[in-house]
Amino acid sequence: MLPPTPRLPEARALVEMDRYFVLHAPRQTGKTTMLRTLASDLTAEGDIAALSLSCERAKIFSDDIAATETILLDSLRRAADLSGWPKELLPPDSWPEEQAGTRFGKALSAWCSRCPRRVVLFLDEIDALQGESLISILSQLRDGHNIRPDGYPFPASVMLCGLRDLREYKVASGGAPDRYNAASPFNIIRKSLRLGDFTTDQIAELYDQHTQATDQEFTKDAVDRVFELTQGQPWLVNALADEIITEMGVTGTITAGQVEDAKERLIRARATHLDSLAARLYEPRVKRVMEPIVAGGPYIDRHNSDDLSYARDLGLITQTPPPQVANPIYREVILRVLGDLTEQNVHADPHSFVLPDGRFDLPRLLEEFVVFWREHGEVLIQQEGYHEAACQIILMAFLHRLVNGGGYLDREYAAGTKRLDVLVRWPYSGPDGERLMQREAMELKVWRPGADDPKPEGLAQLDRYLDRLTLPTGVLVIFDRRPEAPPWKERGGFDQATTPSGRQVTVLRV
Repeated sequence: MLPPTPRLPEARALVEMDRYFVLHAPRQTGKTTMLRTLASDLTAEGDIAALSLSCERAKIFSDDIAATETILLDSLRRAADLSGWPKELLPPDSWPEEQAGTRFGKALSAWCSRCPRRVVLFLDEIDALQGESLISILSQLRDGHNIRPDGYPFPASVMLCGLRDLREYKVASGGAPDRYNAASPFNIIRKSLRLGDFTTDQIAELYDQHTQATDQEFTKDAVDRVFELTQGQPWLVNALADEIITEMGVTGTITAGQVEDAKERLIRARATHLDSLAARLYEPRVKRVMEPIVAGGPYIDRHNSDDLSYARDLGLITQTPPPQVANPIYREVILRVLGDLTEQNVHADPHSFVLPDGRFDLPRLLEEFVVFWREHGEVLIQQEGYHEAACQIILMAFLHRLVNGGGYLDREYAAGTKRLDVLVRWPYSGPDGERLMQREAMELKVWRPGADDPKPEGLAQLDRYLDRLTLPTGVLVIFDRRPEAPPWKERGGFDQATTPSGRQVTVLRV
C-alpha cells in the first residue's frame, strides 16, 4: 500500500489553515484509508484531535433528520472510542438534548468546548446522506463555521469526503453552485480537492513493496502495461496484481503478457468494482454522457454539463475534455456490457476463422458480419438502449465474440470524433516457431440523415490511424442510418479505395 498522505499534501495545509473543504474521488481510490491515516498523523503530533467517521450507516434515513443525527453521533462516538485517545480528548459521555435539526451542531460544540485541542472532523461517505438530512447537516456545519470567529466552540476544520465535487455541497448548504458565496462554508477554496490516480512511478513503488517482501519482480513492460490499461485507477492497479499472484498463481517474474491475461480474467469475472460500474450505464444521467462518447457524436445540449460532472465524479470518464472513457479496461467493460444482447445472437464458431497458418481470417469475418447484419441488424438496433451508438455496439459485440477467444480487441472512442477505432491483435506462430502478432485496423463511421457521405472523412481518419499503427492497410466500415438507405437484405457491399496517402484499403457499407 502506498503511503496515503503524500498523495494529497494540500489536505494537511488546509487543515492547518482551519478551512472547511471537500475531498472527492471515485470509489475504490483510497479516500477512506487516506482520511484515517491523516487523522492519525495529525492527532499524534499533539495539537489536534482529528477524527474520521463514516456517514454510510445513515443513508437509509433520507428525510428523517432526527434519526440521521442519532446515527452520525453514534458513529462519531464509536470512532472516538476505537481511536485509543486519552479520556480528555473524547466527546462527552452524553450528548446535549436538543431539537432535531440542531442536535448535531450542538453536540460538536459540546465536544469542542471540553477538548483541550483543536478538533478536526473528516466526514467520510458524506454523499450517503440524502434529502432533508443532508441539507440539515450541512446547514449546521455552515452555522457553526460562521460563528466560530465570535468564540463559539466548533471544529476548527471539516472535510467532506465522497464521490461528488464541491458544487453539490455548496448547493445543499445554501450557496450558489457556480460562484463564490459566503452562505456556504464549502467555498473557502474555489475548487475541491480530488484524490488522483497513481502515476507510473507510484505503481512501480507499490509493486516494488511486493518484490521486497517476496523477491518476485514485475518487469518494466508489465508496470507500463498496467498503467496503460488502468491509467492508474488504484483498485484496478491492485486487482491486476492480485489476479496474477493469487488467482493465476504466477510464481516467477511477472510480464506484460500476464498482465494482459489478468485483464481478460478480471473483465470476464466482472469483479465487484467493474460490475457496479457497469450497473451505472443505463442511469439516464450516465447514458446521456456515454452515448455520444460511444457514437463519437458531439455534446449539443448546454444542460449536459451537470451530467458530465456526475460521470467524472463516478470515475467513468476523463477529468479533462474531450470526454472519453477513463481507461482501456473501462472501455472494454462498457462495450461488452452494452453488446451483451448481440453476443447472445452470434452462433458462428470462433475457431472456424483461424487460417491454416494460424492467422485470423478478418475478410471472412466481415463477410459473416454482413450476413448477420442483414438478418439481425434492424431488430437489434430497435432493441439497443444506446440507440445512437447501436451500430458501433453491435459490430463490437460481433468482433468480441469471434476474436476474443484467441486474440485481443483494442477500441478507441471519444465524444466529437465521429468515429470508433478498432485494432484486432491476433498472436500466432511463425514458420520457425517464433511468436508473431497479426494486427488489423478498422475505422467505424455512421452515415446519418441529412449528412454527406462520410467516406472521404473516414478515409482520412483511417489514414491517420494506420500512420500511428505503422500499418499498410485497413478497413473502413460505414453504417447507413438514412431513411433512404438500401433495403436491409441488400446491405453489405465491399469496395476498394485509396486513402489520401495512397494506401489501398477495404470499404464495407452496411
